[in-house]
Amino acid sequence: MGKRREARERAVQFLFQHDLSPPEDLDRALEEFWQTQRAAAIAEEKGPATWGQQAELPPPSTEEAQTRLFAEPLIRGTLQHRAAIDEHIMRHVKNWELHRIAAVDRNVMRLAIYEMLHREDIPPVVSINEAVDIAKKFSTHESGKFVNGILDKIKGELMRPARIVK
Repeated sequence: MGKRREARERAVQFLFQHDLSPPEDLDRALEEFWQTQRAAAIAEEKGPATWGQQAELPPPSTEEAQTRLFAEPLIRGTLQHRAAIDEHIMRHVKNWELHRIAAVDRNVMRLAIYEMLHREDIPPVVSINEAVDIAKKFSTHESGKFVNGILDKIKGELMRPARIVK
């Protein structure tokens, strides 16, 4: 899996968590999230019994740092623009209320829409493809079609090329 895909998956996981239980302190919640991600990766690599004997987490690897470096601005940007992003979603879903959309799908779309509207270094088609694959992985196969349909409509409204980085 590519580093950017991994970063997007972590961003969706945090956004999902934030959606269901918004923290009072975003910085602290992000720090706890990254520590939990690191601990889970170490436990998976070394085994829970071996990891449980260690007192503190080692410093993040270069790969972990790169994942966080790409993911955290996506998380913060998505949260900063969430109200406007949700308006985009609501314009394109018929007979649905936002809270009725599966939380995973909702947050996958939020992240992709943030990228399409605010990250000119990422072509919109890349954001859509990544979102569809992440929705299929974390939600259902049908979610991929749903997410693709909404994001494709929003891509059609953009005032920039869908396949080119500006």
